[in-house]
Amino acid sequence: MTGQQSLRSNLEYGRQLVKSGVAGLSRGRDEHLQGQPLSEVLVRSARASLALTALGACAGLLRYYLPARRARLAKTIACSLVGSTIGFAGAFTWKTRALAESMGRSAVQQMSAVRDQHWLDRHPIDYA
Repeated sequence: MTGQQSLRSNLEYGRQLVKSGVAGLSRGRDEHLQGQPLSEVLVRSARASLALTALGACAGLLRYYLPARRARLAKTIACSLVGSTIGFAGAFTWKTRALAESMGRSAVQQMSAVRDQHWLDRHPIDYA
């Protein structure tokens, strides 16, 4: 096999892996949602995450009550924004973990099938 053929073969294998991964993500999403629209599930998860968002904002505002830091209102607001962002990201990730797990598991299964087929193509089993 020449270098050109090897490169083409590797590119084709990579393309097959990506396609199978994307197909697996879609299949896992559809299996988890069971006919529900994705936007509905994401909106429900975002709403459930608002409590921790507010808690993170309050944690950032606590900086204002430190005696030596009262004059820095801009930094207090920035800390509040960072706290709310961390709170929302953590809560949203936690609320959507089942969906992410389903999608990831399905993608790994699809990609494993492609890898196994690629290995068998390169190492044919001769039962004779």
